[in-house]
Amino acid sequence: MAENQPRLLRGRILSFKRQPMNATDTEAFHYLEDGCLLMEGGVITAMGEFANLNSSLPPDTEIVDHRPHLICAGFIDPHLHFPQVQVIASWAEQLLDWLNDYTFPAEQKFADKSHGQRIASGFYDALIDNGTTTAVAYCSSHPNSVNAYFEEAETRGMRMLGGKTMMDRNAPEELCDTAQTSYDDSKALLEKWHGRGRALYAITPRFAITSTPEQLEAAGALLKEHPDCHLQTHINENHNEISFTRELYPDAKDYLGIYEDYGLLGSNTLLGHCIHMNDRELGVMKETDSVAVFCPTSNLFLGSGLFNKAQLEGTGIRTGIATDIGGGTNYSLLRTLDEGYKVLQLQRQRLHPFETHYWATLGNAKALSLSGKIGNLEVGTEADVTVLDAAATPATALRMETVTTLAEELFLLQTLGDDRSIRETYVAGRPMKTRN
Repeated sequence: MAENQPRLLRGRILSFKRQPMNATDTEAFHYLEDGCLLMEGGVITAMGEFANLNSSLPPDTEIVDHRPHLICAGFIDPHLHFPQVQVIASWAEQLLDWLNDYTFPAEQKFADKSHGQRIASGFYDALIDNGTTTAVAYCSSHPNSVNAYFEEAETRGMRMLGGKTMMDRNAPEELCDTAQTSYDDSKALLEKWHGRGRALYAITPRFAITSTPEQLEAAGALLKEHPDCHLQTHINENHNEISFTRELYPDAKDYLGIYEDYGLLGSNTLLGHCIHMNDRELGVMKETDSVAVFCPTSNLFLGSGLFNKAQLEGTGIRTGIATDIGGGTNYSLLRTLDEGYKVLQLQRQRLHPFETHYWATLGNAKALSLSGKIGNLEVGTEADVTVLDAAATPATALRMETVTTLAEELFLLQTLGDDRSIRETYVAGRPMKTRN
């Protein structure tokens, strides 16, 4: 097929328009039993009933029949770590032990760009195999790592966000930069990659423990100079982390107060975890429109605590849900939704499958302030698409024999689905799941 040849996907179309209010809120999404999606030049140019669009297609259109599968927006992962591909599934006590024993040694290897390039290939394969078309990643503290990450994204035409991890203390010397070099390196990488093709840069101080006040000041200066960039960091994940942070910043009001003091909060700020939040912190997050990112599999794996979605969203805070590879234990957003559902069940916050699937698509796009570009299948959005097969395995095929509603199908996908449930992943209109 020619690069710019129109491609029509036929199947059952599901695309969210807004967050569902309850189990009966079918007005929150488009659902077409025999629908189709026309993709041209990397964007969606038509969506509707197949019978209505079929007669007016461009003459050279390729028609791909995905019936009876479900055609949805590509999944979005707003928090994960590119250099941690080889430390996923490593046993440790808690967060700080895990960082010192596994993460920091693994990250040192990314000084070698050839290592980063090899890992990037496998990393992107894993994302695509699991239906993820956009992610926000921490790279290592080496510029080589960032270049390897974005070069691979550019080769595949993916909309990806990421940045050099800034850290100038409480880490091995081989990983530490300085306040000035972290600013200089980040600025150079930002100027090289931000807005180039589909790439977006995220200013990335790891967390307050590994950044001096001078480095957080430098990160704040970068954000002020480039307010259209995202900023990502961690907060209130683990009690030992919080205690150590308060020792390092004894004059701060609280953990969030540190980031507040250095101008790191705003509508493009992604705060990973947000488990142990106090009332003042919730109020400041609301006022600054900062985003809380839920990482259920890593929170459970490291024993960090339970994310309180009702409390955060009840305060008016935007939330996202993410895999957090490699503290997280699976690249699949379906597996992540399943674990997130269980975390919230423990707190009597029961989620309907409409809500969870919204979260992994349009909800995460809204958390990134990118819902005009990704996260739904509206005309004019980028043609990132996932095709879901709820009967992909013998076990799910047996269960599908008794499924009678869309909600039941989505819940089955969420509960038993994995990379095998992803029939195809389209990036900018191109099929990319090479292992099919």
